[in-house]
Amino acid sequence: MKKILLFILLIACSRCFAQSEVGERAELNHTIGVAVGATNILDTYLSPEEYTGEELRLLFDIRSPRGEWSHLFHNELSLSSVQNRAETATELAGMYRFRYALEHDLNLLNVENLSIRAGGHATANLGFLYNMRNGNNPAQGKLGVNVGPIVHADYVFRLFQKRFSAHYEALTPLLGLMFSPNYGQSYYEIFSRGNYDSNCVPTTIFSTPSFRQQLTLEVPIGKKALCIGYLGDYDQYKVNNLKYHNYTHAIMIGLTY
Repeated sequence: MKKILLFILLIACSRCFAQSEVGERAELNHTIGVAVGATNILDTYLSPEEYTGEELRLLFDIRSPRGEWSHLFHNELSLSSVQNRAETATELAGMYRFRYALEHDLNLLNVENLSIRAGGHATANLGFLYNMRNGNNPAQGKLGVNVGPIVHADYVFRLFQKRFSAHYEALTPLLGLMFSPNYGQSYYEIFSRGNYDSNCVPTTIFSTPSFRQQLTLEVPIGKKALCIGYLGDYDQYKVNNLKYHNYTHAIMIGLTY
C-alpha cells in the first residue's frame, strides 16, 4: 500500500490555485492532483479502538472568478487502509466529497500583493467504513450535507525574477444534516424492519467540530503552475451516542492549467 501511494505521489499532481497576479485572474482554472498522508480513524459503531494507516486523496477543482466574486467547484475522492494498534484488524474507508463555495474579495488589510477572500460553502459527503474483522454490523455508511464559512488568502512575491505565490485556505462546517444509526441499532433494523430511530440527525458546529486547512506554495512552470503543500483535515462528530473522527495530515503536489 505504501509503495503504491508513493508511486502515485510521484507521478500525479495535487490541488493548488494558479493566478497571474493578485487581482488579475484567468477566467477559468482547472486543478487536478493528489494528496498522500497519514490518517487516524475512530468509529465507535464498528470498534472502540482507533485505527491508523495511509490515505490517498484525488482532487479536481474548477475556479471561476467573476469580478469581485469567485466560484469554486471542488471534487475529492479519498481512500484509506488502516489497522488497529495490535495489527490484528483492518478497516477500509472511502469518501467522495463535492463542495461549492462562493467567495468575495475583501480589502480589510492594505498589504501589497496580498489578496483575501471569504464566503460560504455547501458540502456533500458520501462514503463508507468497512471493518474486515466484524461479523455483525461490519460496515458503516457515511452520508451528510453541511454549510459553513470559508476563507482564502493569496500572497504573491518575486524570486529569481519569477513570480511565486503562497496560498492558504480554511473552512469549517456550521450547520448540516447527516445519516447515522443509533447506538446499538443495526442496519437490518433500519432498512428491513423500517425501525426509524433518529437516523436523520441535524448537526451544528458543536456536534461536528471539524476543520480543514491547506497551505501551498506555487511555482511557475511556463503557463502552468506546480505547487506543493500541506493538507490537514480534522473531521469528527458525536451523534446518537456514537463518536467518529478522521484526522488526516497529507502532502500535496499539484498542477493547475
